[in-house]
Amino acid sequence: MSSSAPDTASRGFRHASVLLDGAVEALVHDTDGVYLDGTFGRGGHSRAILARLSPAGRLIAIDRDPEAIAEAAAIDDTRFTIERAEFARLGEIAGQHGVHGQLAGILLDVGVSSPQLDDPERGFSFLRDGPLDMRMDPTQGESAAAFIARASEAELARVFKEYGEERYARRLAKAIVARRGEQPFLRTADLAEVVKVAHPAWEKHKHPATRVFQALRIHVNGELEQLDAALEAALEALAPGGHLVVISFHSLEDRRVKRFIRHHVRGDSHLPRGMPIADTELERRLEALGKAQRAGPEEVEENPRARSAVMRAARKRY
Repeated sequence: MSSSAPDTASRGFRHASVLLDGAVEALVHDTDGVYLDGTFGRGGHSRAILARLSPAGRLIAIDRDPEAIAEAAAIDDTRFTIERAEFARLGEIAGQHGVHGQLAGILLDVGVSSPQLDDPERGFSFLRDGPLDMRMDPTQGESAAAFIARASEAELARVFKEYGEERYARRLAKAIVARRGEQPFLRTADLAEVVKVAHPAWEKHKHPATRVFQALRIHVNGELEQLDAALEAALEALAPGGHLVVISFHSLEDRRVKRFIRHHVRGDSHLPRGMPIADTELERRLEALGKAQRAGPEEVEENPRARSAVMRAARKRY
């Protein structure tokens, strides 16, 4: 896999689009088509897609992060449009542009971007102290600090276990609830230190707060629910023959993507074996495009965050 290309990001933070060449190669099969980038981020994939399209091609991009929307203003191309929205609304956005059911391809690069992680003011990272926010759209919803302040010990433990796959979820939740009774959590470094002290078994090469921060981010942004909704919407918004390309960064996301594609490749599995029925009756609506791809050694060396990335692609049959 070719190495990723760095993008210039707002406020001086740089972003390297993971699996850039492979994703665009899998996505763009008709240079005259209309495509949708459901996660603009800092525009690396969008710029690469535009470079592949003919003058007749079009690209609609979506992002809920206001900083991403500001970054998109730098793209001076009449074939390009950006919409501020959650990617779960991609079907609605396609409809507004008159291309629902006509898209040649949809790209979803799931999860948090490097500029979001690297900017301490966004509150995503335990490595840099900042306000405990974690919202991809800071103007909407409940911050991580607000959630921690109101959630019960049981709810915190559930979030840590379900979204962070944290083995010691109950112990860490108990420590957080005990400390917040003395002083609220408002800063990332404060929360990371409490988790660090309370965690009984550190994983090698991993900060003890990694899973807790991942869980809080996923919960605050409704990431898994967003992904499920986006996959279903994408299937309807694509034209027959259209390509769906999804890049995920942890097992919770990838399992959902894998299960979704597999379900629509196999079709209805509840029918009696040997029953003579047409292929369309099985509702096999997708065809997998090769196997899952991962970043190669060169890309991982250039961008260590690419190590966990998995890309899956499929073609809509009908």
